[in-house]
Amino acid sequence: MKNTHAFLIIDAQYDFCHPAGALFVPGAQEDMHRLKQLILSNISAIHHICVTLDTHPVNDISHPSFWTNREGSFPRPFTQITSEEIRSGKWAPRYYQTEAIRYVEALEAQGEFPHFIWPEHCLAGSKGAALHDDVLEAVHTWAVQTGKNYQALIKGTHPLTEHFGIFQAQIPIENAPETQLNKSLLNTLAAYDYIYLAGEARSHCVATSLKQMLMYAPDLAKKTVIIEDCMSDVTGLGHLGEPIYAEARKKGLRFAKATDLTFE
Repeated sequence: MKNTHAFLIIDAQYDFCHPAGALFVPGAQEDMHRLKQLILSNISAIHHICVTLDTHPVNDISHPSFWTNREGSFPRPFTQITSEEIRSGKWAPRYYQTEAIRYVEALEAQGEFPHFIWPEHCLAGSKGAALHDDVLEAVHTWAVQTGKNYQALIKGTHPLTEHFGIFQAQIPIENAPETQLNKSLLNTLAAYDYIYLAGEARSHCVATSLKQMLMYAPDLAKKTVIIEDCMSDVTGLGHLGEPIYAEARKKGLRFAKATDLTFE
C-alpha cells in the first residue's frame, strides 16, 4: 500500500511573502516559488493540503493602535513592551487593561517570545491576508486535478493573544475555543503517513507550530518533514526558533530541501 502525504503550509500570505507586504520576510518569495514547483511536480502523490491564514483585527494586542505612551502616541513597529513598562506607565493598553497586563505577564513567564509590536498585518479581509500567488496557483491546480479541496484554516482572530503556532494560541484564553488546542487539525493530519511542513516565518509561526506538535502530538511530529528551503526567518530573529529546530533534530525529525524530496 502506498504512503499518504499531506502538506501543512503555514501563513504563506501576501503580507509575509511579497516585498510590498506589511511584514515581508526576506527570502519568502523564493521559498514560495520552490514550494509551488514541489507541489505541481507531485500532484498525484499529495493527498491533503492545509494552508493556514494568519488573520488579525486592527486593534490587536500586537498592533500599534492597541497601546499608547504617556504622550498618547502609538508604539513604533518592532517595539518590545514589558510588564514592568506597563506598571511604570511607559505604555498603557487602550482596551482591556486588566486582560492585556495579565497577557504580557503570562507571556514573560512562558519565556518563549517577548511581547513585540508588529506592523499591522494580515488584517481580516485585506489583500495582505490572502495567499501568495504562487501558493494559490499550486493548491488551486492540485485541487482541480485531484478533485479534492485544500483545507484553509484561519488563526489569530482573537485580539488578546498572539497565535504564532497553528495548533494553539500563545496564551490560550478561557471560553475562547479558537485560541485553544486544535485537536481536530491534529487528528486530520494524524491520518497521513508523512506531513511536509513549510511556510513563513521560520523563526516564529513555523517554529511554534513544530514545537506544538512535539509537545501535544509527538507521534505526528515523528512523521513530519521540515522543508528547509521553503521557509525563512524574520530578519534578525532567527535565533528564536533555533532551539525548536535543534530539539526536532535531536528527536530524529527529517529535514530536507524541496529538490531532494521524493514521494513513494
